[in-house]
Amino acid sequence: MKTYQDVVAQLKAEANPQNVAGMARYGISTKNTLGISIYTLRKMAREIKKDHALALKLWDSGFHEARILASFIEEPEKVTEAQLERWVKDFDSWDVGDQVSALISKTPFVIKKIHEWSGSDEVFIKRAAFSLIAEIAWYDKKMADEEFVQFFTLIKRAVTDERNYVKKAVNWALRNIGKRNRALNQRAIEVAREIQKMESKVARWIAADALRELTSEAVQKRIAG
Repeated sequence: MKTYQDVVAQLKAEANPQNVAGMARYGISTKNTLGISIYTLRKMAREIKKDHALALKLWDSGFHEARILASFIEEPEKVTEAQLERWVKDFDSWDVGDQVSALISKTPFVIKKIHEWSGSDEVFIKRAAFSLIAEIAWYDKKMADEEFVQFFTLIKRAVTDERNYVKKAVNWALRNIGKRNRALNQRAIEVAREIQKMESKVARWIAADALRELTSEAVQKRIAG
């Protein structure tokens, strides 16, 4: 079993300052960032295995990659709502929130947090709500269509948010819902057409981009199958 000190030492050994500069070009925060690839972090997670206590310590270290690694080794059944609220307040980069979404989606709090965080004024908290919708729309095969229909209201409320990290996540959520099956595809297209009529440049961009994919031959062929 690896200790906290072992893992932090390994992370520092894997540090690549040149990668940090490259990550910055993609809008990834350079604060406490070591420049380690997701591939390497996933490999480390497989070696460490699930460890709730270690995940908490890694998160508190403040290192960018340590927080992503923490979400990979965390045990969803041991995550508390209070923990999620602490963690989401630490989101300072889109990639951390998106990676942690995979963990949050496996907790019993995912739907509640989507509704709560979608109304946040904080850019990365609000983004987290919509990245969570995108996550469960793509991976959760058990959720009923009705559970996704409720998210259209949240999407329509957020489509005028001009912040880049928010608008892209809202678009992502709408597209992923519309790719689940034919019924949700039709509903998502209807919602996108409603959004397209709004007096907002951002809303029209979200709608046009979603419609381009959701009405495409590739998507229509896949959901038909």
